[in-house]
Amino acid sequence: MLRKLLSVIAFSLVAGAAFAQAPTPPLFATTKVEGTENVYIFRYQNHQAMFVVTPAGVIATDPISYGRPQAAKAYIDEIRKITKAPIRYLIYSHHHDDHIAGGALFKKEGAVIVAHRRAYERLFQRRNADVPLPDQIVDGQRTIVLGGTRLDLVYTGRNHSDSSLVMFLPKEKVIFAVDFNSLGAIPSRLAVNDSYPEEWQASLKRTLGLAWEKMIPGHPGPGGRLGTRKDMEEQLAFFTELSAEVKKASEGGKCFDPAVKEVRIPKYQTLTGHDANIEWVIHRWCGYWGRGI
Repeated sequence: MLRKLLSVIAFSLVAGAAFAQAPTPPLFATTKVEGTENVYIFRYQNHQAMFVVTPAGVIATDPISYGRPQAAKAYIDEIRKITKAPIRYLIYSHHHDDHIAGGALFKKEGAVIVAHRRAYERLFQRRNADVPLPDQIVDGQRTIVLGGTRLDLVYTGRNHSDSSLVMFLPKEKVIFAVDFNSLGAIPSRLAVNDSYPEEWQASLKRTLGLAWEKMIPGHPGPGGRLGTRKDMEEQLAFFTELSAEVKKASEGGKCFDPAVKEVRIPKYQTLTGHDANIEWVIHRWCGYWGRGI
């Protein structure tokens, strides 16, 4: 009995020590991108945005305040800890509220809001006071030069949304790309529900055509890491191979069922979220190949 008691105590101490070594991350945080002088990531819970500080002002992106209005204020306060320069631009990555709600506070700061034309059209239809309409519109590409920093806004086609802009810093070789590239993971159902399957693959190819080395994702990667070209190449390969398998299943009359249960590619089963999300992805690709939707 004594040995059993000592074993339980020892286990409890080890478990407690392990728990103590994994503290809960703070609600929000700001970090500088390694290897750059002026590129920062603002994270609030599980969403994040990029901002760039220049002598002539700040270029900010996605306010990420959906369901948490305090996030936009925290974002601006974090910028103010680094610089008192005005916030010149706020760029929407795409039209989904979980990333761009909170723009009203940036508008009050005097920021010019920039987004893709399709984002403007969708936001105009919905008229959300917390998501101000863009002041300037991007179709294919636009370059912003501020305080010696160049930022290219590039539309690489429809993917997770029909309004996604890739934000590319050519000198720093950094991109900010939101929701259409998962880092070592299967995209979630929320990412694929309203997506454009074959065009998504083409968009990944166009994004890989830019000369970047690091990617800031709209949601933190594993361990908070940045994305790499390998991550995007892996997702493109996954989509390409899965699409071919779903097409075969569709031609065999298996979409939606039993394709969602049967189609699998073993080498991708180790990707994060595979078991939870693979059926959703197959269902969406079945919609494309089996129904043309």
